[in-house]
This record gives sequence, structure tokens and C-alpha cells, in this order.
Amino acid sequence: MSLFPITIQKLLRKESLSFEEAKTVMQEIMSGQLSSIRIASWITALRMKGETPEEVGGCAAAMNASGIKIHCLDENVIDTCGTGGDGAGTFNISTAAAFVAAGAGATVAKHGNRAVSSKSGSADILSELDFNINMPVEDMEYCLNRLGIAFLFAPNLHPAMKHAMPVRIDLGIRTVFNIMGPLCNPANAKRAVIGVYDRKLCRIMAEAAQTLGKEHVMVVHGNDGLDEITTTTTTHICELRNNGIHEYDFDPIKTLGIPKSKPADLLGKEPRENAKVFREIISGEKTGPLRDIIVLNSAAAILVSGKAIKWEDALSMAEESLSSGRAYQKLKSIVEFCRKK
Repeated sequence: MSLFPITIQKLLRKESLSFEEAKTVMQEIMSGQLSSIRIASWITALRMKGETPEEVGGCAAAMNASGIKIHCLDENVIDTCGTGGDGAGTFNISTAAAFVAAGAGATVAKHGNRAVSSKSGSADILSELDFNINMPVEDMEYCLNRLGIAFLFAPNLHPAMKHAMPVRIDLGIRTVFNIMGPLCNPANAKRAVIGVYDRKLCRIMAEAAQTLGKEHVMVVHGNDGLDEITTTTTTHICELRNNGIHEYDFDPIKTLGIPKSKPADLLGKEPRENAKVFREIISGEKTGPLRDIIVLNSAAAILVSGKAIKWEDALSMAEESLSSGRAYQKLKSIVEFCRKK
């Protein structure tokens, strides 16, 4: 029997659902059991009440169960992803950070999609770099396990989302689907740097990650509004580690000596132009504010991977990944693999 009638009544009374209740209804959505009207009313009622960590975690668990799995040999595999939707239109920072972290020795399962609020999402820029975002599962697994980095294109790996996508588009509002995506890595990454569009989501996402058994996750929100660790001011971080959550404001300018930038310095452009700048930074040709913020976010990824313990060491490893050409080699090797296929 469907849990929709019981749970929608609870939500209308502003009562929170348990992890299992949220998971069960999301399973009903993912399996096509609920009509569009029921899906729309349920996710809207959940949004109006306000999603709890247990509800986000339960929904993510259902989405994970319904998705296509990518097998990774490295249990410390990481993701660098975000909710998107911060409206800032910044450069593809987390995508670049994925390659820098991979160059530093981390195994990276970069889960991503096309643009949400920027002009160019991770899938958009990688397509411009001759990367096949639609590669089959066996090729993703080869890239992940042999080359150390793979791009996991969300729409191809979560086919059950077809039942909810028309509703999401018609509603045109943020719902639990916008929040839970970064918790649904197909390679089952238990370590991640997750950017969120709202400071209030930091604690919710960290606790949701905890319900899912994640090991080391940094949920970040720049106090300038970015869903990245920013270089214009401080960043609010909720860090899940050793099954505990530490919440703090981080100032990389004072703590690490990162040069302070202006918001305008971090803006992205159209995919083709972004791809050109991306290649220049990864290859070591270009310096400046974009490189600085990429190095900083790469350091966070290196930290959650366990390759470094201290920020200073992680920062040095990120710098070395770029200056040695290892980050660029990761990009070249995966593009070459795509061309051969």
C-alpha cells in the first residue's frame, strides 16, 4: 500500500517524516507508481514544511538504490559537486578541482550535469574539451579505475528520474531533488566536497550525509553566496568526519594566505570560452584569481580524500599537481581515451 496518503497528511500538518517514510515515497516516485499530481503535491508540501536531514537522506537513499552503479576499486573515491543554483554564474571551479585533486593522487568520481544557474555546467565545459559525457558504464569504470578520474553524467545514471523530471520542470521551484543530487554519487563515494546555494543547507546536508554513512564530507557555502569555498571572504563549512559534525567559518585569506579576489574575477562565460580558460589553468599557463580559487577547492578535495591531513599540505599538493603537469596529464589522458573510442 502506498505511503503517499499518510505522508502527505503529515507534511500538511508540518510534521516531519522519518528516513524510512521519505525513502519509501521516493521509491514510489522513482518506480513510476505515483501520478504527476501526487509527485508535485508531495515535493511541494515537503518544500513548504522544510526538508530535514532524515527526509533528504531517505530520498537520496531511494535515488541511490534506483540508479546505475559504477564500480570503483578505491574505497576512498571522492566527489566534488554541488547543488548549483547559487545564481552567481561563476567559472567551473569544482570541475577543475576534480582534475587537480586527481593529479594529486585522489580517485575522483565527478558527478555532474549541465548548467543550473551558470552559463556552463560541468557537462557543458567537458563536452567542449572533447570529453564524451555519454560514455558507457564500462568506459566510466575504466577511466575511474585506470586513469583515476571519471565524469558521471547524472541524467544517464539516474534513469528513474524520468518519472519526476516533467513535474520538476513544470513546477519551476527548488525542491528536495535540488538538494539530494550531490548525495547520490553512482560510484558510492563516501567522501566529498559539496557546495550548497544556501547557508542553511550546510547542516542539513552534512547530517543527511551522516544518515547515509558517508565518511568525510565538507559541505560549503561562501559567505558571498557562492556554492564553493570562496576567495572573496569567509566560507561557512559543516564538516562530517569520524561520524561527528564540526561547523565553522573558514577564512583562507587569513589562514592560508590565499590572495583575496573580487566576485567579478570569478565569473564564467560561455562553454567554449570557459573551456579555453580551463585548459590554460590546468596546463599551468594561466595564473590569477581563478587559479587561486581552484587550488583552494582542490585542497579541500585532497583533504577529504585522506591524501593530506592539514590544509597547508593539501594546498601544496594542489599547487604541485598543477605545476608538475599531473593535473593536465589527467585531462589529456581521459580526452585521448574518448578520442580512441
